[in-house]
Amino acid sequence: MTEIKKEEKKEVKEVKEEIKEETPEEIKKEKKPKKKDIIKSLEEELLKEKEKALRAQAEMLNFKKRKDEEVNTIRKYASEDLIKSLLPVIDNFERAIKLDDNDLTDELSKFLSGFKLIYSELTNILINNDVTEIPASGLEFDPTVHQAVITEKDKSKPGGVILEVLQKGYKYKERVIRPAMVKVNE
Repeated sequence: MTEIKKEEKKEVKEVKEEIKEETPEEIKKEKKPKKKDIIKSLEEELLKEKEKALRAQAEMLNFKKRKDEEVNTIRKYASEDLIKSLLPVIDNFERAIKLDDNDLTDELSKFLSGFKLIYSELTNILINNDVTEIPASGLEFDPTVHQAVITEKDKSKPGGVILEVLQKGYKYKERVIRPAMVKVNE
């Protein structure tokens, strides 16, 4: 056993000598990362953060553009509901002024003149607010602006042609707010 102890003591001495040979500076160098490595990792981290900031800025700009477009669309078509509610009133005025003036008494004739003036003013208001009537009679049926209510066979006219407008259609700016209700040739 003494031999084993001698060997162990010898090994311990060798390890101690190796430890003594290593200077504290060498130990510090091994533990501390190099300045170049630190700078490089910090630069990489900075670059990543800059990219994140640029992406966030781009997302914010895109969000702002979308919101601005939404607001502009809302402003552009803000009076659409009002115009839609006026259309039946205009339809009724059109029906009223189609009466024949000749068969009316003087008093009713004055009422009819008043209706015609009101109708004229209402249509001018619509025109001034970018509301236009959708052309239909005699034209080719277009499902984007016309609604076929009735079909009829007229051999003197080609198929798909509008024979009669049952109710006028209107556009507000470029948006259809009411399609024209029409009778279409088969």
